[in-house]
Amino acid sequence: MEQPNYEIEQLQTEITQTDLALKSLIQNIYCSTGSAEDLDALNAEGRTKLNFLRSLIDKLESIGSEKQNAEIQIAASNHREQYYSTYRMFRKANVVRLLAIEKMEKEELYQTSGDAIIRNRKKKDKANLVKMSSGITEQLLSISRHLADTSKLSADTLDTLVNSSTTVSGTRTELMDTRTALSQSGKLLAKYSRRQLTDKFILFLGFALFFFCVLYIVKKRVF
Repeated sequence: MEQPNYEIEQLQTEITQTDLALKSLIQNIYCSTGSAEDLDALNAEGRTKLNFLRSLIDKLESIGSEKQNAEIQIAASNHREQYYSTYRMFRKANVVRLLAIEKMEKEELYQTSGDAIIRNRKKKDKANLVKMSSGITEQLLSISRHLADTSKLSADTLDTLVNSSTTVSGTRTELMDTRTALSQSGKLLAKYSRRQLTDKFILFLGFALFFFCVLYIVKKRVF
């Protein structure tokens, strides 16, 4: 009689230990932060333990039926109720973890999409910046060319002004020379006019003297 009782006690101990191992596994599922593949591995281990626990309970229930031992049958029934409770806990843990993984994957997807959008936006902004920079560079080159043309035009204008200034200076010099020449000519004309007047006066005096001499000679001969 001791051997069967020992077997039953050993069987119930295994049932209790397996149930505790399942509860520990369920806790690991709740605390898991891994991927769906990690959850599949925990599920495979959990299903193995559940099948083993059910087989132990079936064996205990079979012994109770064979022996028609109400105490063993009640113990087997209690263990089966505990098995169903553990199984429900196992399924609930899986559902909770699956929802968490799905949420995490959605967030990663949104984040990836957001990162892709940000990267695309950065690429677009970079392209716009490059385009804007090219436009600014073209504008600067155009302004530089315009300034170069303006500088050349200013240089040409300055040369023209210098040439004009030189021409004006030359014209002024010529005018000054002309003025000097005119002034000298005026002086010469004035001098010539005075000399002409003197010559006329001398001629008049000579003519008067000649006339006086003629009158004197005629008078001497007549009288």
